[in-house]
Amino acid sequence: MIPEAFAGGKSVIHSIDPRIKVVSAMIYSFVIALSSSFVILFSALATSVILVMAAQLDAREVLKRLTVLWGFILLIWMLLPLTYPGTTLFRIGPLGFSSPGVLLAAQISLKSTTILLSLMALLATMSIATMGHALACLGIPDKLVHLLLITYRYVFVMEQEYQRLIRAMKIRGFKPGTNLHSYQSYAYLVGMLFVHASARADRVSKAMKCRGFTGRFHSLRQFEPHPRNRFFTVIMAFIIILLATVEVWIQTIHS
Repeated sequence: MIPEAFAGGKSVIHSIDPRIKVVSAMIYSFVIALSSSFVILFSALATSVILVMAAQLDAREVLKRLTVLWGFILLIWMLLPLTYPGTTLFRIGPLGFSSPGVLLAAQISLKSTTILLSLMALLATMSIATMGHALACLGIPDKLVHLLLITYRYVFVMEQEYQRLIRAMKIRGFKPGTNLHSYQSYAYLVGMLFVHASARADRVSKAMKCRGFTGRFHSLRQFEPHPRNRFFTVIMAFIIILLATVEVWIQTIHS
């Protein structure tokens, strides 16, 4: 099963109403994605770090996830300053790094890091089942919520089925190569994976109907009101409005 490394905890962030965390993460990420001022981006980065610290997340797990993101960011820094048109900021031999390309790469780096940290602090601190319940309470269509929950539940099952088929091929002496037989074998593998997935989906559907499933998942957890929820909502609303207002003010001055 996909691990939920941050879902279990007793921090202040863990105790906040999941509906509030989902809405806050969505609006906060939207504001950061549309911002371009480095003052706003660095301020938002500091805010996301504070959220991660308040959630008491394991630093090693946080860095592990950031390392994956920074691998893609490294590719951006290798390509964007060299290919983006504009005034040359500096040269290393025949390679010229444009000033707009460097600024754009820096903005992308700050935005992506800030948004990922905020999502880890706000969304990763709840289980997928809790998130699905929160999305349903927020009015997200039931079919989308069911798709999220069932995909999470069975994606690892299909991965196990894939590994079983691979082992069966190796036991029969299959050795992959760049030849027609290998291509046909992998095509059969994909076809059998779809066949088994369809059969599993049919069995799961029948099992759910036998257990009285009527098209809606019910949760034993209820989101009860608490003063800390109102306090967190006010704080996040203030931060989001402040960031958006300052961003608009800066853009107005520059224009």
